[in-house]
Amino acid sequence: MEIGGWERPTTFETTKLGKYWAVTSTAEAPRALMDRWPVDTGEALQKAQQTCLDVLEGKTEPSEARRAFLIAAKEAEGSIFNRRRSCFTPASF
Repeated sequence: MEIGGWERPTTFETTKLGKYWAVTSTAEAPRALMDRWPVDTGEALQKAQQTCLDVLEGKTEPSEARRAFLIAAKEAEGSIFNRRRSCFTPASF
């Protein structure tokens, strides 16, 4: 099992790139946040990056990293798609 697996995988579509990718764990989230994110700065982005590190260091639960990831997506004005739901905006999680 991957480190910090998420209960529900998240597919993110950025408004800048028009690309989709799935994030299934906290281990995958930092790469998305650092290499594929549509913005370079933001309070929620920094919080998500730190929360992912905290999970990888065993300081917090993976669900917290997923929540921070969704908040950062809202800040970046991206769309989120889930396997159990058709589509939702981060404000409705």
